[in-house]
Amino acid sequence: MARMKFVCDSERCIECNGCVTACKNEHEIPWGVNRRRVVTLNDGVPGERSVSVACMHCSDAPCMAVCPVQCFYRTDEGVVLHNKDTCIGCGYCSYACPFGAPQFPASGQFGVRGKMDKCTFCAGGPEENGSEAEFEKYGRNRLSEGKLPACAEMCSTKALLAGDGDMVADIFRTRVVKRGKGAEAWGWGTAYGSRQAGQPNGGKS
Repeated sequence: MARMKFVCDSERCIECNGCVTACKNEHEIPWGVNRRRVVTLNDGVPGERSVSVACMHCSDAPCMAVCPVQCFYRTDEGVVLHNKDTCIGCGYCSYACPFGAPQFPASGQFGVRGKMDKCTFCAGGPEENGSEAEFEKYGRNRLSEGKLPACAEMCSTKALLAGDGDMVADIFRTRVVKRGKGAEAWGWGTAYGSRQAGQPNGGKS
């Protein structure tokens, strides 16, 4: 079974925010919530890089470990999802996540907290695949349709890669060898507990 993973090639990311827009449009995400965002590192100085950040669907997800009601679960493809019917909106997951993925959707003038929301790797939720209830709570289930996440498909420079972890790592590694630089796969080691995707002979996981 494929183990789904994300990697963003900072040598290719041009900070266009196409991935952010694609995600919001595909899932009709409410105002004030961004399941994916583009972050610029070392802004304005030599070595500046941009990376697209969302839930990395970690191998040993901290959000799952700290959730007091165990609303997080992992699919057969390794995608970390959560059940909004079980979620109590305590926010522990947002503090535990090294990528800042889980968010409080705010509604009303005073930002009333609701159920946590995060990237689903376009895999929906616990409801029936393709159902109206699933779309309303979690967005479109593209994985059940045999498609990759909208953010990666929309990336014009193919900086954002998503899919089977072994294939994603091989693509990134080939790029690094060809260009001779940029082996740092931001967040890869933290999320998946393995060597950087671009390093020669890097471990596959």
